[in-house]
Amino acid sequence: MEYNVPIFLLTLTNEQIYTQNMSALTFDKASLGNLEYSLQREMLSTDRIGGYMSTTIVCCNTRKYHGLIVAPIDQSDRTYVLLSSLDETIVQHDQSFNLALHRFKGVYEPRGHKYITDFEYTPTPTITYRVGGVILKKELLWIHKRTQLMIRYTLVDAHSETKLRLRPFLAFRDKHALTHANMEADGHSYPAVNGVKCRMYDSFPWLYMQTSKADAEFVPAPDWYYNFEYLQDLARGYDGYEDLLTTGYFECELKKGESIIFSASLDEMQSAKEIEEKFEQSIARRTHKIDFISCLEHAARQFVIRRGGRTEVIKGYPWHGPQGRQTFVSLPGITLEQNHKEDCIDALDTLVGEMQDGMFVGSASAREAVDAPLWFFWTLQRLEKHIGAKEVWKRYGAAMKGILENYRKGIDGRIVMNENGLIWATSEGFPVSWMDSVIDGKAVTPRNGYQVEVQALWYNAVMYALELAKTNKDKEFVKAWEGVPELTKASFNALFPLKEGYLADYIGEEGPNTFIRPNMVIACGLPYKMLSSEMILDTLRTIRQHLLTPRGLRTLSPRNPLYRGSQEGTPAERDFAGKNGSVWPWMLSFYVAAAFDINGDRYLPTAEEILEYFEEDIQSYGIGSICELYDADPPYASRGAISQAWSVSAVLDIHAMIRERKGEEKPAPKKAAKAPKAEKKTTEKKAPAKKAAPKKKETKK
Repeated sequence: MEYNVPIFLLTLTNEQIYTQNMSALTFDKASLGNLEYSLQREMLSTDRIGGYMSTTIVCCNTRKYHGLIVAPIDQSDRTYVLLSSLDETIVQHDQSFNLALHRFKGVYEPRGHKYITDFEYTPTPTITYRVGGVILKKELLWIHKRTQLMIRYTLVDAHSETKLRLRPFLAFRDKHALTHANMEADGHSYPAVNGVKCRMYDSFPWLYMQTSKADAEFVPAPDWYYNFEYLQDLARGYDGYEDLLTTGYFECELKKGESIIFSASLDEMQSAKEIEEKFEQSIARRTHKIDFISCLEHAARQFVIRRGGRTEVIKGYPWHGPQGRQTFVSLPGITLEQNHKEDCIDALDTLVGEMQDGMFVGSASAREAVDAPLWFFWTLQRLEKHIGAKEVWKRYGAAMKGILENYRKGIDGRIVMNENGLIWATSEGFPVSWMDSVIDGKAVTPRNGYQVEVQALWYNAVMYALELAKTNKDKEFVKAWEGVPELTKASFNALFPLKEGYLADYIGEEGPNTFIRPNMVIACGLPYKMLSSEMILDTLRTIRQHLLTPRGLRTLSPRNPLYRGSQEGTPAERDFAGKNGSVWPWMLSFYVAAAFDINGDRYLPTAEEILEYFEEDIQSYGIGSICELYDADPPYASRGAISQAWSVSAVLDIHAMIRERKGEEKPAPKKAAKAPKAEKKTTEKKAPAKKAAPKKKETKK
C-alpha cells in the first residue's frame, strides 16, 4: 500500500549526509606507500569451507586474525592461523631488498611498502613492486574448496641476474590467541615434492610449502622472530604481540618474464605441472569485481561455507563464526538475490535437520536468542518467491508449527506467549535480544519483557504460517491459531505506541521503555504489520530525526544521556557504545522497505542515494565488502568485523528493492567469465612509477 506523504519526510537531512564521490575499486596508487592509507585497507579471500586469507593491501598484519592461511583443521568451529606471512626478498648484485612490511615494537622493519607501485583487487589481489630496474608482480590466490594458498610471482622486468627469496612465518595457533617462542615447537622442515612440509605441533596437520620450479632451493634456517606488533588489536584494548617461527627460506633465480608459483596447502601437490595447472584453472574461474554490486555479490558468496555435510553462514570475518539469528537475517540477501536458492535451502536444511522437539539448537535456539527462530519465518517468506508456497509448507511446515507451539506453551519458564497474545521473554544471565553486549557479567541492554521487534516478528510468523496452512488446507492448524493474530495485534497497539509518536523499545515489569532505539523499525518493515499507516509514518519520522545516518541506524538517540558516538576505547567502552549509539547497517533495509511502502516509486532517488553512500566502504576498511558497524557520529568511521553477513545482505536487499521498483529482471546466477570491459568511471588510472628507494639489506628482528 502506498500513501500520499511528502517524500522529504523520509530522506536524510543535509547534516546527516557525509559526502563522498569515489568510485568502486579506485585505489590511490600514489598513497600505497602511505601507511595511514594502506594499513586501513584490508583484503579477504575465502575457500568456501571455513578458511580464509586476510591481511592489509600491503601485506602487513595488523591483527592476530590476519594470516595467509587461516583455516579449520577438524570438524569443529575452531579456526587456526597456520601461515602468518611470507617475506619476499629480491637479491641482485649481492644486495638484498626485502619487500615485506612488519611492525615490531615501535618500528616498521623491513619497510618494503616503499617499493609498492600498484595494487589491484580483481580478479585476485595483485601487488606490483619496483626496486630500481626490477619490477615484480605478486598475485595472491586462495583456492576454493581446498585449504590452499597460491602466490604467483612474475619478474616483469630486470636488467641483470635476479634471485627471489621467500621466507614463510608460521604460527600454528587458534586465531583468537597469540603464540610465543617455545621449546615444544618443531622448527624442522621435512622433504616434500618441490619443497618441504612443516608441523609445529603433533596435534596439527602437515603444511606443505612447495614451488613450481624444480630448481628452487629450500635453505633450512629455523629461528624465531620476536615481538610482531598488531596495532589494531592494541587499539582495541587487547594483547598485540606475537613471536613467529621460520624454518628456512626458498631461493631461486628468475629471468625477465619468468614466473614461479608458491603453494601452501594441507594437501601435497605431486608435481610442478600440477601446481601450475591448479593456479591457471582457479584464476580462470574468478569473477571480475569491477563495480559496487559485483563486489558485494562476491562478498556475499564468501559467507556461505560447506563442510562436513553442513552448510552454514559465517556471521562475519575475520573473527566471527556461524550464528543462528544472523543466518536467518542474512540468507535472503546473500543467496536469493543472486538466484542461489540452493545455498539458502541447504543452510536452512542444516539447521532444521538438527531441531529437537520442535526447537532449533545452539545459537538458533530461542533459549539463546528469543527472536532467532522467528526470523526463520521471514527467510521462508523470501524463499517462497523462488520455490512456491506449496513447497515451503511441504519442506518446513512441521518445523514452523513446532516452533510456534513451543513459544505458546513456554520455553524454560522464561519465554512464553501470554494470554494477551504477546511474547514475554526474560533472562538474568544474558541478554535475550540481538542487543546482546555484556560488561562484567551484566547485560548492557537487558530489555526483559515484551521486546518490540519480537512482537512484530511473532505476529508476522503466525500470520505467514496461517496463510500457508490455509493454502495447503491444514484445517487443524488454522483452527488452533486463527484467533491469535488479532489478539496479538490488539495488545500490541494498546501497549507500544507512545504519545510522542513512536514505539516503546520494550515493555518491562516497570512499564514501557521510552528510549528511542531502532528496533521499532522491524515492526514497520515486515510483510505483515500490526501498525496503522499513520503510526508507521510517525515512527519513521522519529527514526529519521534521531537514528538515521548514511550508514544505517543508530542504536540510541543522541539526545539520550547514555549515547556514545564513537567506538574507540576499551572493549567494555566499545561494547557499551555498540548498543548505545553505534550505527548498524542491517536494519536499514527495513527502513527502506517501509519508506517504499509509504512513498512508492517516489522514494527511488533516495534509495539510490543510500546505496551510493556505501560505495566508498568497499575500497576502505574491508576491501569489496561492508563492515559490521560504524561510529554514530560523522564521519561514521568503519568499525568491527571488516565483512559482515547481515550488513552485506541489507545493502543487497536495498539494491533488489530498487531493481524491482524499476522493473528490472533479477540476473541469472553468475559464473566465472572473461573480464568485461570496465566502464570509464571504474577504470583505475595508473600512477607514475616511483623512484627506487635507497637500498637496504634484509634485517632480522
